[in-house]
Amino acid sequence: MARITVEGCLDKVASRFELILLASGRARQLSTTSREPMVEWEDDKPTIVALREIEEGLITKEILDQTLEEDVLLDEFAIDRQKPEDETSN
Repeated sequence: MARITVEGCLDKVASRFELILLASGRARQLSTTSREPMVEWEDDKPTIVALREIEEGLITKEILDQTLEEDVLLDEFAIDRQKPEDETSN
């Protein structure tokens, strides 16, 4: 298992604050959606996998925003498909 350092991740983002937001958003995405990690999952927690992806330059704010938008659309589509016929025919 590779050691993750904040300094290695900070080379890829503008500030520690942005790093926290990016890593927490990606970790949440990995743990609650069907999104697959972009690095090998080595029995790590989602936060470590997210930091490894950031350190390798695989996840940026733009990529995370795009995938979060896609997840919202997929969730809305799934909810619409679950509505009974009489509710959707109004």
